[in-house]
Amino acid sequence: MIAGIGSGLLIHTRMSNASAENFANGISLVTEIFLRLIKMIIAPLVFSTLVAGIAKLGDIRAVGRIGAKTLIWFICMSLISLLLGMVLMNSWKLGQGLNLPIPNNSEKVPVDAGGISFRNFTEHVVPDSIIGAMASNQILQIVVFSVFFGIALAAIGEKGKRLVHVLETIADTVLKMTGYVMKLAPLAAFAAIAGILALKGPEVLLTYGTFIVGYYAGVLLLWILLLLVSALFIGNKSWQIIRCVKDTILLAFSTSSSEAAFPSLLAELESFGCPNRIVSFLLPLGYSFNLVGSMLYMTFAALFIAQAYGMHMGLSSQISLLLVLMFTSKGIAGVPRAAIVVMAGTLNMFHIPQQGLLLLLGIDQVLDMARSATNVVGNSLAAVVITKMEKAFNN
Repeated sequence: MIAGIGSGLLIHTRMSNASAENFANGISLVTEIFLRLIKMIIAPLVFSTLVAGIAKLGDIRAVGRIGAKTLIWFICMSLISLLLGMVLMNSWKLGQGLNLPIPNNSEKVPVDAGGISFRNFTEHVVPDSIIGAMASNQILQIVVFSVFFGIALAAIGEKGKRLVHVLETIADTVLKMTGYVMKLAPLAAFAAIAGILALKGPEVLLTYGTFIVGYYAGVLLLWILLLLVSALFIGNKSWQIIRCVKDTILLAFSTSSSEAAFPSLLAELESFGCPNRIVSFLLPLGYSFNLVGSMLYMTFAALFIAQAYGMHMGLSSQISLLLVLMFTSKGIAGVPRAAIVVMAGTLNMFHIPQQGLLLLLGIDQVLDMARSATNVVGNSLAAVVITKMEKAFNN
């Protein structure tokens, strides 16, 4: 990121506008290759992880009372996170100052050009061909098919276990591929930042700084909302659990990985009084369905990119975007930079240039620290709330 800033500013100040534009166009090849590699893994990653995750739950009816309460809580917290991000980004308009031209290889259709009606949204949701959906990276259609497939696979019982094992192997393989691709992230970040600074100059740095501060302010507000809502059910325990898991939150923050904190979080929740039967069920589910920090980030990022390219999004389009993000963020816990992979598939549905993701790639590490810690906070509160509802505290 620092090298990209220095190179971009040097070219902006020492070269003519035409030369700077040629440099930006040339170096964009690096970012385009990285983006293609990301798009390449979207379909197999979402399908294999989501199907395996659902199938391992067993018969959906057997999930029972605890599962129903848990999923309802996760959905409510997800909506709070997404709506907060939408309200803040519409109020602050953090990406509006960039005024970037839409890339030549991107759709030049404004998001609201034809209006996203309920019929259009439904057509985007329900696939007419899973092969076609995967070929065009229609991620929500892949999710719908994966959910049906996972439920059916769980329903056939023992006969489906071999296929579940195969899908888990595929998921592990694609995750390893994702790790390889993400090794190119620093180079892509350098190219993206150098190119934009060569064209726009140092004023872009102010936009980046404002976005980081704005996102961290949003995270703070989200923590407050989560604590207040949880306090309605568990009272002072909402503050006590944060003190109990503070070391795990710091671990997630410092490593930029909520998954790295999983073992210690499990132990700390049990020491707080949550029974193992609830925690061992809820946490794996939460790491797929309750990534409130990641969802806040994705809302910030999607609207930031749309604002940066001057693309107007009406209320109906933004609500549709939130619904898509709510579903497409499920089932990929443990993926390095999971939010980037999800965003790459989601932006395409709304004709928002995927190249905009590279604008945030250079500062993604800073943002990932906050969203990882927030994911741990969300899952900790969920575990205590469900335990309280079940009247199952051990102490």
